[in-house]
Order: sequence, then structure tokens, then C-alpha cells
Amino acid sequence: MPTKTATSRTEGFTAEERAAMKQRAEELRAEGKKGARKADGLQDLLDRVAQMDPDDRALAERVHVTITAAAPGLTPKTWYGMPAYANDDGKVVVFFQDSGKFKYRYSTLGFQDAANLDDGDMWPASFALLNWSPAAANRVAELVTRAVSRARPGAGPGCR
Repeated sequence: MPTKTATSRTEGFTAEERAAMKQRAEELRAEGKKGARKADGLQDLLDRVAQMDPDDRALAERVHVTITAAAPGLTPKTWYGMPAYANDDGKVVVFFQDSGKFKYRYSTLGFQDAANLDDGDMWPASFALLNWSPAAANRVAELVTRAVSRARPGAGPGCR
């Protein structure tokens, strides 16, 4: 696995960010059964991210911040042990697979069929992610925003 440069990494979530996420989880639990499920899903995701190797954890934390900002309607959860984000129907739209999960040389940002990324007869459904950068942040935000849009680009006659 190639060495990842420390200059491209953040130190992870700040104490303030962690406190805010815990506070939000408590607020969701206070909302009742549905809120408790959301809070538990968020906590499961954060616990899974905390278990990752430092480089993967830094990527996962930035992906989490970007996805929740770009698509606040998605619900954080874990899916097959990976951080994931589901729509109102509970279907996973996007997930993050850390490189350590299957000992790959890169992490993966993947989209499930609930994502509205259709583009003709063929389109990418996962993306390799080596380092976090402003360009990566913009691309993730763009993809997630498109994935949760109501219209399916390229959907029409001949598209399945």
C-alpha cells in the first residue's frame, strides 16, 4: 500500500465537531423511536470510523462531513460494516469502504442503485479515493448531490 502523505490529511474531527455530533445523536434519541434509530445509526457509523487506521479514518471523517453537508436528508448508518447513508426509504445511496477492510490500496466511495447517477447505458458506481483534497471534496459533494436528486440524468428511452 503506498504511503499517504501527512500533508494531505487532517487530524480528524475536532473536539468541537465530536461534541456536536454526540449532541445531535442525543437530540435524535430524544425525538423518540425514529430519532433513536437515527441516533443509533449515527453512533454506529462514528464507532466504525473510530476503528479505522488513521489514514482511512481521516478520509472517512472528511467524507462524512461532506456527505452530511451535501445531503442532510440522508441517514447515517453502517452497512456491511461500512459507513453508509440511506434515503427516506432506508435504502443505501452512498457508502465508504476503507482501504483496510479488504486490504485494498485505496478507499472506495460507492453508490447503490438508489443513487440517481444514471447516464445512458453505463456509468461509474464507485470511485477510488486515495487522498482528501479540495477537488475530492467538491467531486464527492457533486456526486452526492446528484445521487439524491429526483431526476435521473440520462433516464429516458433506452435507459434501464
